[in-house]
Amino acid sequence: MKILVTDNLRKEGVEILREEGFEVVERGKISPEELKELIRDVDAIIVRSGTRVTGEVMEIAERLKIIGRAGVGVDNIDLDAATRKGVVVMNAPTGNTISAAEHTIGLLFALARNIPQAYNSLLRGEWNRKKFTGTEIYGKTLGIIGLGRVGAHVARCALGVGMKVIAYDPFISRERAENMGVEMVEFEELLARSDIISLHVPLTPHTRYLIGEKEFEKMKDGVMIINSSRGGVIDEKALMAAIERGKVKGAALDVFEEEPPRDRSLLKFPQVIATPHLGASTLEAQYNVAVDIARQIVDALKRGIYRNAINLPQVPTEEWQRIRPYLSLSEKIGSFAGQIMESTLEEVSIDFLGRFDFSNYSLLIAGLLKGLFEVMLPGNITYVNARIFAEERGIRVRERESVRCEGFASAIRVEIEGEEKNHQIMGTLFEGRIPRIVEVDGFPVELAPEGNVLLVKGRDKPGLIGRIGGILGEKGINIARMTFSRKEKGGDALMLLNLDNPLDKESRDRVESLEDVKEVRVILL
Repeated sequence: MKILVTDNLRKEGVEILREEGFEVVERGKISPEELKELIRDVDAIIVRSGTRVTGEVMEIAERLKIIGRAGVGVDNIDLDAATRKGVVVMNAPTGNTISAAEHTIGLLFALARNIPQAYNSLLRGEWNRKKFTGTEIYGKTLGIIGLGRVGAHVARCALGVGMKVIAYDPFISRERAENMGVEMVEFEELLARSDIISLHVPLTPHTRYLIGEKEFEKMKDGVMIINSSRGGVIDEKALMAAIERGKVKGAALDVFEEEPPRDRSLLKFPQVIATPHLGASTLEAQYNVAVDIARQIVDALKRGIYRNAINLPQVPTEEWQRIRPYLSLSEKIGSFAGQIMESTLEEVSIDFLGRFDFSNYSLLIAGLLKGLFEVMLPGNITYVNARIFAEERGIRVRERESVRCEGFASAIRVEIEGEEKNHQIMGTLFEGRIPRIVEVDGFPVELAPEGNVLLVKGRDKPGLIGRIGGILGEKGINIARMTFSRKEKGGDALMLLNLDNPLDKESRDRVESLEDVKEVRVILL
């Protein structure tokens, strides 16, 4: 079998492939035209970030089975095209963990002691020691947002130099954090208590501008910020404003909303130090990802073992047609559950009720977990690795089957259990193909799980629906459909609205402030 390697993969990875008997064609920087020519008869291709594997390229490939990315990000690979083609895409997500974490620690020290600024001053012939008086980090509180692989290693390093570490991560159990010596806290408590805040989250619709004007106001005066995760999780304009008014003492950035940044206003602040996305740029990281991806390719092609697969594994066509609508339903249920869960997740219980046209539920479980976890967790969460994410975070996953299903031929019910609160969501298919969420926390509903959804919990009082509709109408937000449920007259009630447009923060706050409203959630499905 033949493997094409581009982007100057480290020789250690290439040697593994050749020792296993593969024919290896090496190319460094490769043009799109040359790639189209070479990929026709290869069984696998290994790339880094420089080679774009497009749908057009894959259409030309006649034998391609695997695309391996020597690194984490796969934005240079057309995942949808690969899935349609039946090509497995895999990455090497752990190889650069240490390098990324160490770069964060380097930024922490440089920020606290004004090292870049002092060095530049020295180059200018100055000797101004008082100007660059720093901050001792021993005993200071480091707040880590995102306690995954990188965040956890940053925590270990910080604890080693005598810092107190607190963290926020809704998918890491308190027990697991405590075993690392880390105190798990809620998001707003972390903002209020931290002397230094370090972000380690992916960029998703839910984490974009995770740190903005409102969040800066809740921080200590003189807080320091580090971001070596993804540009866009911090609102750069809000950061500049917080620096100007003295709320933020300094910021260390390895990533930006736009890379390279055309607007360099942030870099003009003397309180800001920055690097050009160097988190994974070490010899060791490049060695690790080369060796990891080479071994994964060998395991896949020789043994049928697929590790760190990004996209959907192959499913027999006849079974896929029956599973697909339930798979979509599972993901929607999981995503809905993840967006209403406000405490640390500890256990997920999944019930398959009634009769299904298939007996293997593993893909549906993976789909539900994928929808649940991808709301906040970093990395490419797929049907293949969703259960692994649960295991790594100490989240228990239980599954049960029952032929009894009251009111429906078949349904999927999930219960998510946290430290403080549990939620139950049930969904089914109407006419065997139309997905609906039919129960939320004991309230019977009929929700189309798509687009923008407004969830309102409150008291069953006359006029409440009208007042909410009035607020939405003032903003020109149309209600596509509505479901209202109550357990008893005048008691607790649940309202779910499908909206044609996203709900702005001002309108959400107005709904939340209404008398008889207890809880408001904005959900994107």
